[in-house]
Amino acid sequence: RSFSSQTDGEARVTRVLREKFPRASAIKVVDISGGCGAMYEIHIESEEFREKRTVQQHQMVNQALSEEIKTMHGLRIFTSTPK
Repeated sequence: RSFSSQTDGEARVTRVLREKFPRASAIKVVDISGGCGAMYEIHIESEEFREKRTVQQHQMVNQALSEEIKTMHGLRIFTSTPK
């Protein structure tokens, strides 16, 4: 899917993640609730995750999205570091 076809929610979450993780080499946000913005799947690859356990990486993402999460039902987070 191209960037222009993102839903408003996907674009908003992507924007927040870009601000909070400026060193991210890849950020992908997908609304998996059928477009209503209730649940998202996030894939983020960033140097900032290096040397951190998965749970710590996920906490960083949760903290970055603390405001957005209040209106969500669920969030799937996949984090990685650049190879």
